[in-house]
Amino acid sequence: MNSKQRAYLKGLAMKLEPIFQVGKGRISPQLVEAVSEALEANELIKVSVLNNCLEAPQDIAAVLSERTGSQIVQVIGKKIVLYRPSKTKKKIDLDGRKLR
Repeated sequence: MNSKQRAYLKGLAMKLEPIFQVGKGRISPQLVEAVSEALEANELIKVSVLNNCLEAPQDIAAVLSERTGSQIVQVIGKKIVLYRPSKTKKKIDLDGRKLR
């Protein structure tokens, strides 16, 4: 992903609300599976890291990205944005057009 594509995804992510929260329970296999399913359905998701989480948001983003096969778009404060193209339902075209 180049910088122009990343900037485009950041712009789309500004409108998103976090759909997952990571707390002191850390990253469980169930969370990874749920994030993977959400990425397949939406392609672009936002995850919130709660204040009681002992791990750094950058570390959580790296682990989620690795385990789900997604790319980290950005980590700002305690918000993580992940992107993975859907295999079945394309919603985002990285050339600057939102398909749906």
